[in-house]
Amino acid sequence: MPAPYSYDLRQKVIDAIELDGMPKTEASQVFHVSRNTINLWLQRKAQTGDFLPKPHHRPGNNHKITDWQKFKAFAQEHGHKTSAQMAELWDDDISPRTISRALKKIGFTRKKTYGYQERWKQQREEFMAQIEQMEPERSGLPR
Repeated sequence: MPAPYSYDLRQKVIDAIELDGMPKTEASQVFHVSRNTINLWLQRKAQTGDFLPKPHHRPGNNHKITDWQKFKAFAQEHGHKTSAQMAELWDDDISPRTISRALKKIGFTRKKTYGYQERWKQQREEFMAQIEQMEPERSGLPR
């Protein structure tokens, strides 16, 4: 949505029409504003006494976490848990994704566990033992 016309421009147009007696059509051409816009400004002035633009407030999200000091202490205490576990422990009804975003916002990184190291530990050890038993010229690696 475009920004509303400035209050200064509105005042110049209204003053030109009311004080100087300029016709609306001429004022719309001089100030490059449509006649309909001028009519709306005059209606608003008649109704409210001023021609300020309507307040343009975009609806925002109601943030689930408002006390960041409390959340930081909570994260310090329960930092070893997953986001889903932390979401269950939090006072309000909150999603794990919200916990994750909040942790990122306060500078906590998520826990990165690499399961493949534990999963294939025995296979890796067997492979390393096979390499150790190979002759150096067959393996292509210097000893």
